[in-house]
Amino acid sequence: MSLLDIRNISVRFGGVHALEQVSLNLCQGEILGLIGPNGAGKTTMLRVITGVVKANNGEVNLDGELLNTMPIHIRVNKGLGFAQQLVSPFREMTLAENVALAAGAKHTCYPWRSMFRVERREAMRESRKWLAKVGIEDAANSFPNSVPLGFLKRMEVARVLAMHPRMLLLDEPLAGLNQVEATAFADILVELNRQGQTILLIEHNLAEVRRICTRLVVLDNGRKLAEGSPDDVLKESSVLEAYIGQGNIHAEN
Repeated sequence: MSLLDIRNISVRFGGVHALEQVSLNLCQGEILGLIGPNGAGKTTMLRVITGVVKANNGEVNLDGELLNTMPIHIRVNKGLGFAQQLVSPFREMTLAENVALAAGAKHTCYPWRSMFRVERREAMRESRKWLAKVGIEDAANSFPNSVPLGFLKRMEVARVLAMHPRMLLLDEPLAGLNQVEATAFADILVELNRQGQTILLIEHNLAEVRRICTRLVVLDNGRKLAEGSPDDVLKESSVLEAYIGQGNIHAEN
């Protein structure tokens, strides 16, 4: 069953065609990898889904509901959770407090409710639960400047999970990590998926993409190039050709 259905999306920036008639779907309970060389249009597609970029043509449907005219915050309320490639935590807050801010968002919408300490305690308890889910509960009281990039990447995912998204949109979560860190983080994504979390993943680490994704969609120059199982897609001559100059497709990190 398709949770996200994207039909014939086109995006133009001046004379540049960032996306051209791209269609794809994300099924409930899968990890879909959206891959392609640099500049293929992957991040633009995520921004269309979340409402940061408005498409010139096409439709974005979530569980049969058209999202095109909805502002970003409404899409978030509908269940879209977006973890960006560049993590921007509140540096003066601990990791737990950063996640608690997201966990308590439903309370801070009503200022009079946020005055009650019980709401803050509940948000902090939930924050630690999500930090445990991504394997960094021991760093809950640390500040962002004192932890490695891998911890910040995991905190960003925990912060999004605290909003209880129906689908998790991840933009290069493994970027900047060594292979040991990347594998450990990818294992966490697999476990989240096993527990029912639907994931759309943009990632250049093709070793991990091949290992954890249910299905792949490949973009190149704003167009859909291929779609199918990881093993089949990564053997296609057109995909191999698209990655020439981007590094060895079998060993790219």
